[in-house]
Amino acid sequence: MENLLEIRDLKTSFFTHVGEVKAVGGVTFQLKKGEALGIVGESGSGKSVTMMSLMRLLSDNGKVVNGDIMFEGKNIVKLTEKEMEKIRGNDIGMIFQDPMTSLNPVYTVGKQIMEPLMKHKNMNKTDAFNTAVKMLSIVGIPSPEKRMKQYPHEFSGGMRQRVMIAMAIACSPKLLIADEPTTALDVTIQAQILELMKDLKDKINTSIILITHDLGVVADVCNNINVMYGGIIVERGSTRDIFYNPKHPYTWGLLKSVPNPKTLVKERLNPIQGQPPDLLKPPVGCPFAARCDYAMKLCIAKRPPLFDISEGHNAACWLNHPEAPKVKAPVGKEVFANE
Repeated sequence: MENLLEIRDLKTSFFTHVGEVKAVGGVTFQLKKGEALGIVGESGSGKSVTMMSLMRLLSDNGKVVNGDIMFEGKNIVKLTEKEMEKIRGNDIGMIFQDPMTSLNPVYTVGKQIMEPLMKHKNMNKTDAFNTAVKMLSIVGIPSPEKRMKQYPHEFSGGMRQRVMIAMAIACSPKLLIADEPTTALDVTIQAQILELMKDLKDKINTSIILITHDLGVVADVCNNINVMYGGIIVERGSTRDIFYNPKHPYTWGLLKSVPNPKTLVKERLNPIQGQPPDLLKPPVGCPFAARCDYAMKLCIAKRPPLFDISEGHNAACWLNHPEAPKVKAPVGKEVFANE
């Protein structure tokens, strides 16, 4: 299966009055057609900035300083803004992080869904209205024709998130980027939103990139997972690889922070101690070394490459070097077994 998206050695920085913040420090990954990829990591790890670089929606002081973003053979980095406008919202849709502020409060919901249809698909108002009604129906909003005439403040948080999804999928994009789509939603609505995204992937063969800090969210939706920390990918593999055979101490830390519903005893969760690295002065070695219980002198002095664990599974940790001391992962199949 061919790649829909290929990102090569992407580096994105923000130039501030105190210096250059190296938010993304050399990210490489591929996404195939019809695939769902999860990008996980705590706040500040570079997940959203990577996607904003892809969408060309960086703030004025942000810049892609290196790398290529290939989408269907076109290098997005080199496109003009006019060329990018034809892709953004049409071939690539995005569900933004906060549905409370991402919708325009002075326009009806219907008008906001109709706009990309009229712009990208050259629909007249009648066709755009009918298509928008269908989109609201697809995302599970009752009485869609009535809702078309209402404003965002008349919708609940979960309903606004559904409207955001309807807008993002209105033009049947080849790629859908969902940035923390379940943040601030209750558990029931979260499950409904994730089920909806799975349906979209299956029914219209849309590729999905799901950005989240919650490994539990990606477990049921994504085929593959990239774990990001300090602006780089520290581990990547299939969802099964990451949950059953994690090979990076940061991934172990994330997994240990996830409540296990199968555990009858009330166990204390283990948060990752310490603070993320200062990206004004990124460490020369592994960015996680200062917080890692297994760090060696080598980890501080030299950044590890992505070691091959198995086909499609890599981890940037010196513990995976053939001559490194053997360490048993504190999490894995015995914790997350569901078979």
